[in-house]
Amino acid sequence: MKIGIIAHRAKKDLIQDFSIAYKKLFEKHQIIALGNTGRWIEEATKLPVTKLLPGDVGGDKQMIAQIQRQELDLVIFFYNPNLSQATDTDVTEITRLCDTYNIPIATNIGTAEALVLNML
Repeated sequence: MKIGIIAHRAKKDLIQDFSIAYKKLFEKHQIIALGNTGRWIEEATKLPVTKLLPGDVGGDKQMIAQIQRQELDLVIFFYNPNLSQATDTDVTEITRLCDTYNIPIATNIGTAEALVLNML
């Protein structure tokens, strides 16, 4: 299973804690993450992560392309809802595409845990 993971900087601790908690499940699957998020996951878990570019230099577009090609089975996107509207476009586009292609997406810890526990 290919799992796409994105986390805004304000969610660094959350994605690291989440990755540690589900390390045993994650090690059985391919993790694909934006550059910084991938590095945070690797640092916390020592698991291999396929890292795309950082979001601000095109990684979000790379993740969008993978969603459009239906290469991902699950997306976890811990975003900061308090950020300016500048990043809302990427959040909206990623969630819209996941809905379009029926790719489960979690945008908060509760949904992420439910998906991981029920799909992996």
